[in-house]
Amino acid sequence: MGTPWASIIAGTTAVFSAVATGGAWLAARRANSTADAVARIERDRWHAELTPQFRITLERTNNRTDRLSVHLAGPLPLGSLDDIRVVVMPSDDMDRAPRLAGPPTQEEVDAQVWGPYRFTHGADGADVDGRTIAPFALRVGAGRPFSVEKTSPPPWQEGSDRVERWRDQWLNKPMRLVLTCRRDGLDPWVVPYEVEVPQAPRVRTL
Repeated sequence: MGTPWASIIAGTTAVFSAVATGGAWLAARRANSTADAVARIERDRWHAELTPQFRITLERTNNRTDRLSVHLAGPLPLGSLDDIRVVVMPSDDMDRAPRLAGPPTQEEVDAQVWGPYRFTHGADGADVDGRTIAPFALRVGAGRPFSVEKTSPPPWQEGSDRVERWRDQWLNKPMRLVLTCRRDGLDPWVVPYEVEVPQAPRVRTL
């Protein structure tokens, strides 16, 4: 009986065809993966280029409260932000967790604003602790003012000079903020900012 050359050739052709198909599929998959990676890199680069640029200043007034001006300086292609949330962060890196039993509690420590300034409660949608304000929108080139006030010492601190000691602790230190910014269709940006506080002399009451 002769060798079934036709069957062998057909089988071999099928094998090569399957190998070629698999190779084409693998190549296409690699090409798609590369394209996705390139697109992701470009998207991340574009997102980074659109990172909001702020100019934030603090101005003392003759009133009980002072003025914090938040200005969205750029970049121009950003256009605007739909939602900006500002939070006051601690002005130092000390661990504020209570060490001993009894006051202060962790809740009391968390409620205290550890820095020179906080937002004024009752203004601009500020929360009761003065740590944050109501979200707001801005277009590039525009800004708006907010009411801020000097922080007070925590209630568990004692002594007739507690206010002076507290103010000394934060004298001429910056007001630290973190701004979380959103624009429709894009991932949010988280922008830290240190606001320079106008220099003030150390004043002691007699």
